[in-house]
Amino acid sequence: MTGSRETDRRSRPYVTLSCAMSLDGCVDTAAPHRLALSNEADFDRVDQLRADSDAIMVGASTVRRDNPRLLVRSEERRRARVERGLTESPVKVTVTATGDLPADSSFFTAGDVEKLVYCPAGKAARISRTLGSRATVVGVGADVSMTLVLEDLAQRGIGRLMVEGGGRLHTQFLVERLADELQLVVAPFFVGEPGAPRFVQPGRFPWDEGHRARLLDTRPIGDVVLLRYALSARCPASVADEVARAAAPPSVE
Repeated sequence: MTGSRETDRRSRPYVTLSCAMSLDGCVDTAAPHRLALSNEADFDRVDQLRADSDAIMVGASTVRRDNPRLLVRSEERRRARVERGLTESPVKVTVTATGDLPADSSFFTAGDVEKLVYCPAGKAARISRTLGSRATVVGVGADVSMTLVLEDLAQRGIGRLMVEGGGRLHTQFLVERLADELQLVVAPFFVGEPGAPRFVQPGRFPWDEGHRARLLDTRPIGDVVLLRYALSARCPASVADEVARAAAPPSVE
């Protein structure tokens, strides 16, 4: 059974969860304004991760609350992607249960890239009529299954998926064992609000005191700290292995 699971995993996109949180695990405040958890140096690191990805995914609540553009910021990185035959920025992906998505949000209007909206199959036609040509709407089951979403993304040629949240989306990927890597940035302050959104929601996670996630790397970036955890066998055993793999010449079949 384990072998079958690993085969299925290899046929899906490589999934990296990316998140910044406060010392008490919050990713934002309950206030309308967006909380600045990171710094410019870390934003640049995230920009590189975006440039290295084939698609970026956020939940519908993130689209509504944060209005993210989800574009590669660096002109040099955009140019490098185009030289590789790619669009300047990765494909944008969101998931919704209701279709409550503002059609004029930056998710849909910013960037000449493909936008994909995954939703329950029974609501796909209505959501598609609402969004029109702004996005491709894909119905996946009675409830949106992340497994089916990844299978569809793989068929569309997506090899590396970056998941930027929010908490419900991160929780789904973690409890369903669909994430390969976690890149978690910790900011040096507390939020302290009981209603503030958090990195994950309650769930039955595969990693507990008896099954610890493997720490791949720790790195201070200004006043924040990056923690990288390997969550599957597809993640490099160490940073040195990752560097060696990237530097190795392509294999000849």
